[in-house]
Amino acid sequence: MPVDLLIVGQGLAGSLLAWYSLRRHFSVLVIDDGEFNASRVAAGLINPVSGQRLNLNPEIAALLPFAERCYRQFAVHFARTFFIPLNMLRILQTERERQYAERRLLDPRYREFLQTECDYPEPVQAPLGVVVQKQTGYLNTGLLLDSLRDYFMERGIYRQIRLDYAEITLQAGLSWRDVRPRHIVFCEGYRGGKNPWFGLLPFQPAKGEIITCVSERHTPNRILNYGNWLLPIGPETFKVGASFSPKFSDTRPNPETRRQLLARLQAVYPDLARAEVVQHAAGVRPTTLDKQPLIGTHPHHPNLHIFNGFGAKGSLSIPWYAERFAAHLQEGVALPKQADIRRYYDQSFIDPHSA
Repeated sequence: MPVDLLIVGQGLAGSLLAWYSLRRHFSVLVIDDGEFNASRVAAGLINPVSGQRLNLNPEIAALLPFAERCYRQFAVHFARTFFIPLNMLRILQTERERQYAERRLLDPRYREFLQTECDYPEPVQAPLGVVVQKQTGYLNTGLLLDSLRDYFMERGIYRQIRLDYAEITLQAGLSWRDVRPRHIVFCEGYRGGKNPWFGLLPFQPAKGEIITCVSERHTPNRILNYGNWLLPIGPETFKVGASFSPKFSDTRPNPETRRQLLARLQAVYPDLARAEVVQHAAGVRPTTLDKQPLIGTHPHHPNLHIFNGFGAKGSLSIPWYAERFAAHLQEGVALPKQADIRRYYDQSFIDPHSA
């Protein structure tokens, strides 16, 4: 079976790369083990200004409009809403964070993303003040991934199967089982750290846990960001997350993490102290050493590629990078230097002797 692209992994990265590749008339086959991946656990937050220093994403001018357009197109195509715009209330936690907020509010580059806020819900505990982050919201990643999986299945271009690397043959033409792909693209999330061709790239996986709660109290009508976050998904339902545990790669929910998430929520919004936890999920983010994606081609195998490493910002960044990588594979369009894995070629992160 000849195919242009064999895409390994049907998380958000693999799914959107497949979508944009199909739009460029590539023939595609997507394979996935069907297990619960980090994209399905993630809250899908889109937040142009992040971190304790309230840094504006330097690529926001390209990433944000492209992501918004992408999710609108999906809404039209599938007749479903996937992206929900919702302002974010940033509850300042330290004096240093408050000082950074004051500087950002005076910076013209932040004008369309930050504003002062004096009118916020009375239950919110914010002794150091708050700011409003605009052009934020969240992606219903689970619904989108289900819709795309069904779309691929209807076209006969999806197989639920766990990849055995030993079944990939490089000699005498690239092959995997009955498939003869021109290219294989690995979109495996944190499992990319065990890939025999790309596993030496500097993955730094981090476990994240999210709880879903219900409460008799009405939830805020904005996202709350207080180091962790509260995401309202209904009048009495909300999610709280996400924890960050580096060097952990298991997906078992930790009762102590749940307790910590609830304690931090109670500190900033006491009215929700008696909320009932109805779900507790864990996933592993495919974060990287320099917090940039890992995209590109193996230096010794020009038909093996990686599209991975988007961490917690995938909902914002993956659409633009997916379209750009599809253009790279088809037309040789240059990859962004900050994401191209060639930045690591001279550091022995890719084994020159890998099979």
